[in-house]
Amino acid sequence: MHPWELVVIAVGLSMDAFAIAVCKGLSVDGLKKKHMVVTGLWFGGAQGLMPLIGYLLGTGFRAWIERLDHWIAFVLLLIIGLGMIKESRQEGRRLDASFAAGAMLPLAIANSIDALAAGISFAFLEVAILPAVLLIGGITFAASCAGVWLGNRFGGKYRSRAEMAGGIVLILMGTKILLEHLGVLG
Repeated sequence: MHPWELVVIAVGLSMDAFAIAVCKGLSVDGLKKKHMVVTGLWFGGAQGLMPLIGYLLGTGFRAWIERLDHWIAFVLLLIIGLGMIKESRQEGRRLDASFAAGAMLPLAIANSIDALAAGISFAFLEVAILPAVLLIGGITFAASCAGVWLGNRFGGKYRSRAEMAGGIVLILMGTKILLEHLGVLG
């Protein structure tokens, strides 16, 4: 996998976190830098940890399903992408203003399930996991910090567009992986 492809996947995965961070920004009065940092750490940390867990799970099964790896990557990215597009069309998701662990942990876990699936596909594609984890976590951290700030400043106007764009990017990446393995793309 080319480094630019990993950046594209990381940006795509961070769009869910960005969308949730925008909602967190909408929910808080008196925004402080710590709100952005806390959100970035929760979402970036979870988004970085989940691909590692997925990668470790995937390497255990790799020998059995190596012939199907491109199909697995395609299906996982397609499912994740379609889920993000579906969520982008839902109205009225409102989050509470708490940044405590009890409020942030469930959001971070739910938000990073797609990164777990991506980590499984990374195992089949033999992606160098440490740079991937750091890149995904770092981009998600930055997107989450920006999302809180933008949500607090500008409202929820762009949440659904960001989520839809992330879903489309993941579907396109899965399609590219499948087409490369089928020999359609060079």
